[in-house]
Amino acid sequence: MQQKSRCNLIWRTSQPISYSYCHLKMEKTWILISLLVLFFLPHPSSSKAAIGVGVGVGVGVGVGVGVGVGNGDNGNSPSPSGSPAGNLNDAYTALQAWKSAITDDPLKILKNWVGPNVCSYRGVFCANPQDGEDGIATSALTDSVVVAGIDLNHANLKGTIVKDLSLLSHITLLHLNSNRFSGTLPDTLSDLAFLQELDLSNNQFSGSFPSVTLSMPSLIYLDIRFNNFSGPLPQQLFNKRLDAIFLNNNQFGGEIPQNLGNSPASVINLANNRLSGSIPFSFGFMSSELKEILFLNNQLTGCIPEGVGIFTQMEVLDVSFNSLMGQLPDTMSCLEEIEVLNLAHNKLSGELSDMVCSLKSLVNLTVAYNFFSELGHGCSRLFNMGFDFSDNCIAGRNMQRPPPECSIIPGGSLNCLRIPTPKPLVCASLAASLSKRRNSPSSPSH
Repeated sequence: MQQKSRCNLIWRTSQPISYSYCHLKMEKTWILISLLVLFFLPHPSSSKAAIGVGVGVGVGVGVGVGVGVGNGDNGNSPSPSGSPAGNLNDAYTALQAWKSAITDDPLKILKNWVGPNVCSYRGVFCANPQDGEDGIATSALTDSVVVAGIDLNHANLKGTIVKDLSLLSHITLLHLNSNRFSGTLPDTLSDLAFLQELDLSNNQFSGSFPSVTLSMPSLIYLDIRFNNFSGPLPQQLFNKRLDAIFLNNNQFGGEIPQNLGNSPASVINLANNRLSGSIPFSFGFMSSELKEILFLNNQLTGCIPEGVGIFTQMEVLDVSFNSLMGQLPDTMSCLEEIEVLNLAHNKLSGELSDMVCSLKSLVNLTVAYNFFSELGHGCSRLFNMGFDFSDNCIAGRNMQRPPPECSIIPGGSLNCLRIPTPKPLVCASLAASLSKRRNSPSSPSH
């Protein structure tokens, strides 16, 4: 097997964790570059401001892209010249209202949040927006100085989010990873028209899905994992043009909306929730740019959709710790870039064929705790390479289920609606066919 390096991609069968958004940090760094270079340039008079691009790592949160900006505790830096009073006055009002709603600051992060010079506040950075046709950024500098971003990752702040933050009308980044914020998000945050990255992960937010995020027109990156959100997922979420959707480690329940396939995201993490029902059929009609999708540790049933074969660029597929049944679709052999394929702790059965075991980029294949009864010759050689095939029903192999457990295969009568495919399977033709079906008026994704 060809092994390809990832950003410390980790898998522990005994302790499922969230995969890092590696390709956003590496291949999608255009988000930060465009924000800091194209969208905003520091004003000449604010050269003392230290702007840093970094990676925020939280306990149990994984790796996230972050922008850390601040001037230390020096509250006497000169205000950027040419700043209209309105923008920074509004920012002062917003930040002071927020400071009043923060009840514990053990690291004294907000110590220098004093006075009207908000551009000197720790964790706050200001910039000159460039006025383009889209209202965000492309050409010459203007004289407006605005709060462009806030990064308070790992500040251990306790408090709530106040409605006054809607006054930060030019903000593009709001990173609050690893704090103790609680409550819900105010509806007024829908006024943040330029906000592109929202990271609320590893906090104590609760209530239903924060629907205000669906009204943020420029949002690209949504990270609300490791909170206490509950209830169903809204359909609108998968119609929104998000590139990254992190919802894992909450208490979301109900079925995954049937329009999942409408999402253009390259990474979706739904792990460690209470989602039920089947994986929507439209999953097989998603954007071919999908890189990582995690369904692990929910309550999903039914089959793995046949359309999974369209994802020729997918690197991570994890459906472990559910109750999926039936046989694997032949189309899985088209996952040419798959590196991590985790099918463990389900009720899958039938043959684990060479078409899966011979995937050229595979680094980690885990099928333990299923009911597979046959093994292709190519799969046999993987037994001694760290791949986990234990607790199945494979005759003549060690560490399998006892015979009584294999006498009745779960879901034996389940019809997975498999469409016969030519042998050998031509993946390019399959992708074209599925794409054509996706774009047809009768496609289930519409």
